[in-house]
Amino acid sequence: MIARFQEIHAGITRIDVEYTRPGFAAAWLLRAGDQAVFVETGPLPSVPILLESLTRQGLTPESVCGVIVTHVHLDHAGAAGELLRHLPNASLYVHAQGVKHLVDPARLVEGAKVVYGEARFLATLGGAVPVDPARIRTPSDGETLTLPGRLLTFLDAPGHCLNHFCIHDSQSNGLFTGDAFGLSYREFDGGMRPLILPATTPTQFDIEQSRATIGRLAALKPDWLYLTHFGPLRFQPEFAEDLDAQLAGYARLGEARELPISVPELTAELIELTRLHGERIGMPQVPDWELFAMDLDLNAQGLAIWRERALRRAAG
Repeated sequence: MIARFQEIHAGITRIDVEYTRPGFAAAWLLRAGDQAVFVETGPLPSVPILLESLTRQGLTPESVCGVIVTHVHLDHAGAAGELLRHLPNASLYVHAQGVKHLVDPARLVEGAKVVYGEARFLATLGGAVPVDPARIRTPSDGETLTLPGRLLTFLDAPGHCLNHFCIHDSQSNGLFTGDAFGLSYREFDGGMRPLILPATTPTQFDIEQSRATIGRLAALKPDWLYLTHFGPLRFQPEFAEDLDAQLAGYARLGEARELPISVPELTAELIELTRLHGERIGMPQVPDWELFAMDLDLNAQGLAIWRERALRRAAG
């Protein structure tokens, strides 16, 4: 049973935003003195849950000074515009390349409908409210946000998409990784270490950038990984090795393809690659592959687009 709210440590609360299913997507509430910051917002329907997390901590909406989104995909940032309407003193921190999509989310919404299908989009993501540009901040790589007792450092993290950054928290020596350090669900624990798989969602995914970002984050030697899907995890260096090996396998599968690329066939091959990786780390029998169904379908879509871009470049 996944609790909606989990007190981690050092003033950090994990919030299950109840997107798709319990234990699938998290936001985080950081408390620093009488101030608070949200990291990630989840999709639009998550706003009441986020506001409830403040009440449970004895905080008011006025105490929130910042909302940080690791990137603009709607399961991470879809609630940002509506949430800010309730937080009068908060600025929104977003990668510079993602600003236009939150100020005018129309293209983001239409793109998500294509990727997820309109029925799934309406049932789970719901839409997006535009953000007032005056409330947006665009930290650069290495820039910091100082809070009482903790320093948050923004780290450019391309690969999953171009508008992605991660955030290092000085107090916990933890990394809020968004999708840059993969996905890991608690239902698949039980092997030598937790199962982590890459997040290669359309449309900007790039394998080499992703591998470089994973290496950079691992080199920081964090104590904790706060994965949006779905942490927290105590960091192990083997996680980076696992992700790199899987991405190398993804590259081989993609590079073997010519146009037209069949996404269902690619999905089936990613399922097999993931199953074999699970065997290598001693994962017990997978309880239900359907728990990975959406992720691996999206991964196949992103991998197909990555390969299509390469083929078009080669063709001139």
